[in-house]
Amino acid sequence: MIAGAQPLPPAATRRRRTISRRRRGRLLADLAGAALFAVLVFPVYWMVATAFKPGRDILSLTPRWLPIPATLANFQDALSRPFFWEDARNSLIVVLGAVGISLAVAFLAAVGVARFGFRGRTAFVVMIIAVQMVPLVALIIPLFLLLNSAGLTDTLPGVILAYLAFVLPFMIWVLRGFVVNIPVELEEAAQIDGCSRTGAFIRILFPLAAPGLVAASLYAFIQAWNEYILAYVLLSPPQLQTLTVWLAGFTTNHGTDWGPLMAGATLTAIPVVVFFLLLQRHFAGGLMAGAVKG
Repeated sequence: MIAGAQPLPPAATRRRRTISRRRRGRLLADLAGAALFAVLVFPVYWMVATAFKPGRDILSLTPRWLPIPATLANFQDALSRPFFWEDARNSLIVVLGAVGISLAVAFLAAVGVARFGFRGRTAFVVMIIAVQMVPLVALIIPLFLLLNSAGLTDTLPGVILAYLAFVLPFMIWVLRGFVVNIPVELEEAAQIDGCSRTGAFIRILFPLAAPGLVAASLYAFIQAWNEYILAYVLLSPPQLQTLTVWLAGFTTNHGTDWGPLMAGATLTAIPVVVFFLLLQRHFAGGLMAGAVKG
């Protein structure tokens, strides 16, 4: 001990140890987060990097971590494949139709469940949760038989209706929790000031529920855009398929054409990334606000 130095009081020693433990814990949490981020991002990076690699580097036994030299031949090959633009158009039609219809239906259903008391409301909410527990694979045969009997197989409207079956329940659940968090007194005050019930719905409830609508629309867009098995079963003609089914054409009996496949997968992922980046600041807040009742 240095001469003249005063020992730290017990309280200061404990405080310093607590701060040190917190710093170590924060450092470990940051390292764990960085490692998890690297694990999650690496497949995406490898897909994009492979899309820019020439064929000899893709098939080389020694992995090339960087696409040097880079080439656009894989993208040119993917874009020149048959039915790319037709399937891209089909994907946009199906996804935008599913998102628009599900958003309107889910919001009205959420308002009805959250704001109006009716017989069977609890059973309806329980049914929504139960439907979420059913795996999509179990619904393929019933959906196919139902749509086939209605003459909607091999049609884009039929695929849109099928997508509603697995998108709507979650959207209703999220939007219901969000609407519940909006005080009903705001609508009542608007009605006292002269608004009709419809006017209070449009001017008060709808703007306040906008973040929840954004979160629900993002979920519906991502799920519908990435869906494969329903589109594969319901759409047989190549010119009516979606991009996810079009990607399966790169795997044939002669093997998989990895370069164009990775280029096509990169092109297919771009709309989801752009849509998410445009609306991501509303996504987390909307989901968290609709998850609990205030």
